[in-house]
Amino acid sequence: MAYAAQSPDQLLPRETILSMSGLEFMQRLHKGELAGAPIAGTLNMQLLEVEDGRVVFGGTPEFGALNPSGAVHGGWYGTLLDSALGCAVMTKVPKGSMYTTLEYKVNITRAIPVGMAVTCTALTDHAGRSTAVAHGDIRGAEDGKIYATGSTTCIIMKMVP
Repeated sequence: MAYAAQSPDQLLPRETILSMSGLEFMQRLHKGELAGAPIAGTLNMQLLEVEDGRVVFGGTPEFGALNPSGAVHGGWYGTLLDSALGCAVMTKVPKGSMYTTLEYKVNITRAIPVGMAVTCTALTDHAGRSTAVAHGDIRGAEDGKIYATGSTTCIIMKMVP
């Protein structure tokens, strides 16, 4: 299982990421061979599964993810979906390239109670030379209910050494 970088020296140099395919990179993150994004630790989310075109994240919103009214902030849903959707796209990115999110959309269908474990599954619908599209959902780990859905469009960029 992936772990989140705890200090700047654990962040990966761009050259390391570019030296492997996106799928290899994501598999190595999942195995814990590479440190994941610091935000994963901050927001209490983990990479649970990786395969070609598909990833699953798990997460549990804690007190720090609440808005002033005591509900889980929409940004928590958005960050979980953006992370999973982008990582699903990353599994399709060729060696020597990177991606970034161009836009993403979140539809919150019900409130996640603080402390409730959820899973976020994301699937790549299309990955071409320069763009990729993915969709996913957040479901309760115990009840299986959909709490949010989302989609993304990403740009894939061939990086010049």
